[in-house]
Amino acid sequence: MLHEILLSLSGHPSPLLRNDHSDPAAAAILSAPERELLSTAGHLSDLHCKLLSYTAQISASHPSVICRAVSTAINSVHLGAFQRKVLEVEESILRKDAALVGACNIVPLTAVIGEFSGWTRRLEWLWNLVQFISRESKGATCRAAQLIDKLRDELQTGYADIGETALSLVKVAETAWLKQVSTWVLYGRIPMLGHNDFFIRKDEEDEQGYSIDDELLPAFVTQSTASSMLFIGTSLNRVHRRGGMDPSISGVGHFSSQLQELAQLTFPLNSVMLSRAITAIRLTLSRTTLQKLLPLGKVLEILRILREFFLLGRGEFAMALTQQADEKIRSRWRRADNLAYEKRDGLGTVMIKEGEVATVLSKTWTALGTMQGQHADEDEELELARGLLRLNLFKSNPSTPGKGTSENGQRASHAIAATPFRNLLFSVPVTLTMQIPSPLDLFLAPTDLHTYTSINSYLLSIRRAHLRLTDLWKITCLRRHHPPPPRAPYGNTKGGVAKTRLLHERWSARSSAMRSAWSTSSAAIFFLAETEAYLQVEVVEGLWDDFHGWVTGTEESARPHHQRPSISHHTHMGPSSAHSQEDDDEPAPDQSNPQAPKSSTTHDPQTLAIAHRLYLRTLVRRLLLAQQRFTDPLYDLLVHIDHLVALVHRLHGVWTAADLEADEGVVDAFSNLAADEADVRAGIRDVEAKVKHGVEDVVAVLRGLSMDSAFMADFEDGGGGGDGDDDAEDFGDEDGDGEGEGRYVPRRVGGVDRLLMKLDFGGWLDSGRSNRGRDGGGEF
Repeated sequence: MLHEILLSLSGHPSPLLRNDHSDPAAAAILSAPERELLSTAGHLSDLHCKLLSYTAQISASHPSVICRAVSTAINSVHLGAFQRKVLEVEESILRKDAALVGACNIVPLTAVIGEFSGWTRRLEWLWNLVQFISRESKGATCRAAQLIDKLRDELQTGYADIGETALSLVKVAETAWLKQVSTWVLYGRIPMLGHNDFFIRKDEEDEQGYSIDDELLPAFVTQSTASSMLFIGTSLNRVHRRGGMDPSISGVGHFSSQLQELAQLTFPLNSVMLSRAITAIRLTLSRTTLQKLLPLGKVLEILRILREFFLLGRGEFAMALTQQADEKIRSRWRRADNLAYEKRDGLGTVMIKEGEVATVLSKTWTALGTMQGQHADEDEELELARGLLRLNLFKSNPSTPGKGTSENGQRASHAIAATPFRNLLFSVPVTLTMQIPSPLDLFLAPTDLHTYTSINSYLLSIRRAHLRLTDLWKITCLRRHHPPPPRAPYGNTKGGVAKTRLLHERWSARSSAMRSAWSTSSAAIFFLAETEAYLQVEVVEGLWDDFHGWVTGTEESARPHHQRPSISHHTHMGPSSAHSQEDDDEPAPDQSNPQAPKSSTTHDPQTLAIAHRLYLRTLVRRLLLAQQRFTDPLYDLLVHIDHLVALVHRLHGVWTAADLEADEGVVDAFSNLAADEADVRAGIRDVEAKVKHGVEDVVAVLRGLSMDSAFMADFEDGGGGGDGDDDAEDFGDEDGDGEGEGRYVPRRVGGVDRLLMKLDFGGWLDSGRSNRGRDGGGEF
């Protein structure tokens, strides 16, 4: 019987221990304590047999390499230790050890079972763990991250034997996981074995080609560490792809130091120590390979392109683009008017096509080259922008931006308002985009470019409305006597005097009719000029200088080759436009050298990418582009201004035709000029009221924002509050190594109160409320 018990404990099922001994014959042979001891031995035997069977199955067929490694460790280490214990007990009995064998060679069953008393809880725990690995949930088996998290939780059970067992299995699981990580961070390759269980996946639809699956990420790995791993592997992958083209970056060395960083890690893995190791590998990669692949000069070059053209640093670009777009729209309407009525195809004759939009941008580059004259070919930024920038019809893609991503340190960005500013340039959705050349996509993601595109549509819409309003003053005949009175000698005759009187009365009537429109346009120009000055000078310029200074390691960023536009402020009736100025007193530091200026701080590409996203998030917040309660009334105001400009141009055309009819006898039989004039003047009065109410609505929203404590707390947080904390944490010194000391903290710029103070200066809005109703809606 004793031999049968030992064989059964060794993993050979025995009917002796499987019998419940409840029949009367067995009850007569065995006492109650003996039956209990045999039940304990049977339980241990059953656990041992099931563990052998299940671990063999898991090790052979489980899809997770780490689960297979843990299962093999259970079989070879812990079940092997149990088997050795059985052999030790058997050897002690055969040696007649006094601890087990008594007088007359009697071996007490209590002593034998007592030798295995410490194994019951351990085998039961191992059986629960094997069941956890084997079971399926919603058609999916256990994943490596789930197993590692469970084993790390089991370290805190309080039982010493369970803690030791869990610790040994944690070492096995994390060693296998760290081998997968080393394949990615050292070679840029997803591991061949267990790739379905690795937390980094190849994703062609993702902006980097790879993405992080949070469900496969162990809990002890912080998000910033995971994003660093993603960046390292993605960078190495691109280096390998470019290695055949550029011998200077084809070799990836420093493996010994990087392997040493990983080899120094102890198990169970500590989040801080793992973060330090990954950071050290990332910095080593940045100082060696990526320094050649992506020098700081290239980063600054593309940042200047984004600043000058997307953020309207070059005022002449916005002006030329607006002029070319308006000319294209006018030419399409003229073409539609010249077609015979039966050939007109509804609005199809005036709809803008993709090729025409591209032609507008091409003509814009030509216009910019003409402005610069013989020095146009010396402008490297202009030539680079010509090759990279594209003007395209906007095609909505519901799966693109706006998604909250966590890969590469990228969190759900501050939501940009859905106000369609992109509709204003051509009356169809059009966006300015850019091709991101490799390797600049290491730090510039498509979602960043989407943010730039949204900011560009927003700023360009305000600049366009400002320019179109000021262009009204270029219609000379609306502001002066036209046509002029007849000259002598005919002017001194009776007919000449009558003609002069007629022209004076005509101009006086038209001047009186336009007085309200001029006052409304002048007030709108004041509003747009002050708003644009605030957005461009205080917000965009201030944040750019701050970010550029951080990138270059200088306290104050020197102005680049082309200076920012100076916005002229006008409170009187007259044109107000933005003109770029050149400052000869401050030469650009990189004019003669395309490389970046020397600085004491060199940032790796991932740090640059995180800082750049934080800069963009702060820019969106400071420009109020995230506040749809502000952008919606502003968009309505810009639409009304467009309508007002169109009606003024139409009234000018009607008056020109009326002058030809009255003075030259040119009669259009298909038009009723008197009715058209009455209709247009009524429309102008209606639109004037809408423009005035629109300005009041926008200012009211600004007042409401200034009194909103939640908004002001987020706004005055300098860009580091709210959801910006996620990106700020990626700079943080979470591992205590001091790396977070040089993180980018956006400067506090602008302020809603400052903008309100400018708009309220002189009380022009209050006077508009009191004078409403005079001259077709009143003056401001």
